[in-house]
Amino acid sequence: MLGEDCVWRREPLPDGVLASLTRAFVLPATKDKEPVQVSLTVTVHADVTGGRRDMAVSLEESLRCPEQRLNATQRVRGLYSQANPFEEERNAIADDDLVEYGEYLVDGDEQARPFNWYKYRLGPVTVAATARIGAGRTEEERSAVSSEVAKGVSFVAADIDRLAGAGGPSGKAASR
Repeated sequence: MLGEDCVWRREPLPDGVLASLTRAFVLPATKDKEPVQVSLTVTVHADVTGGRRDMAVSLEESLRCPEQRLNATQRVRGLYSQANPFEEERNAIADDDLVEYGEYLVDGDEQARPFNWYKYRLGPVTVAATARIGAGRTEEERSAVSSEVAKGVSFVAADIDRLAGAGGPSGKAASR
């Protein structure tokens, strides 16, 4: 959760959120390259309105907090956000999607690094991923990481959509 002080922290699930799961992935550092850090979060809201509210709040957070503290040593800034509702037909799977680009900085180091964030909503479910691309990566590597993370979010969203269309694990189709 992003606090009023613009610091990200772990908090109990808010009312209306049934479950949330985050997984972290790291492309290790090499001799001349810092690691790439990726996180993927799937959140299940009690209803579609909760999912829509989550997307709206996410879009507003970059305006409210132009600089955000990720942890004790890293922060993001200069976020550019683009939201695409389903009605605009820019995404074949998700009801809404949100993309943010910016940069993250490590305390004590003036070099900014790329930061990407992708978020999709399918009914009451949101799928989000962030990528912090370490220094020393070429433009080609940065572009590949960004593309692969976006593709990964799409795959997870497509699988959620497939499960919902098939009746999902409980045998009931999710409503959008």
